[in-house]
Amino acid sequence: MLSVRARGRRTGSAAVLSSLGTSASLVASGASPAAAPLAAALAAYSLADLATGVYHWLVDNYGDASTPVWGPQIAAFQGHHRYPSTITARDPCNNLHALARAAALALVPVDAAISATAGGGGAAAAHAFAGTFAACVVLSQQFHAWAHEKRRRLPPGVEALQGAGVLVSRAQHAAHHRVPYDSNYCIVSGMWNGVLDRYRVFQALETVVYLRTGVRPRSWDETDASWMEEESSAPDGPDDEEATAGVR
Repeated sequence: MLSVRARGRRTGSAAVLSSLGTSASLVASGASPAAAPLAAALAAYSLADLATGVYHWLVDNYGDASTPVWGPQIAAFQGHHRYPSTITARDPCNNLHALARAAALALVPVDAAISATAGGGGAAAAHAFAGTFAACVVLSQQFHAWAHEKRRRLPPGVEALQGAGVLVSRAQHAAHHRVPYDSNYCIVSGMWNGVLDRYRVFQALETVVYLRTGVRPRSWDETDASWMEEESSAPDGPDDEEATAGVR
């Protein structure tokens, strides 16, 4: 019998493949040129990176373990800052099952709505966007895990994709794990990190939130001991020189 985590991953995978398959079928039938869904998929890949950054910023800075719905995720992110390397010890089912279930729940009605309201090229592009966006968000936790992994343990090809900027790199994400943990939040490709950090977008949003609600983000205060990385989990050895370059 499949575990809950395995079922969650399979359900999410099926939903993503169904969405992308529908798009491919429309292209194959001649109802849409291939260019439209390909462009939509690229846009979804880019926006998924931005979405992971916004979500990561929110759970890093607001709420706590008692927050309704998101409390467990907030607590998990806090724990990750203290023991960042533990994410590399978990199997993909553990890292991805919760996001995969959420993707399945979201994609089924979204795909149904697209099929009911859009036609031809528009439907192919919309299905491609929805499937790619969901896939990138689900897989972002695995990309995140690889950004913490030692280079020699990365699956074949992953280091090249990180170096090309297709996946968030170890060096870029290492900067996020530097006090006060207020930069490099995006974890798909990291393509948005430079713009968001250069123009201090999240700091501006934090100011707006504070002025309207009086709530301070965690990054404004002295880092709590529960967020401080344990030395035993810090990068070490020649294999991690790239990941720590310019960070310490």
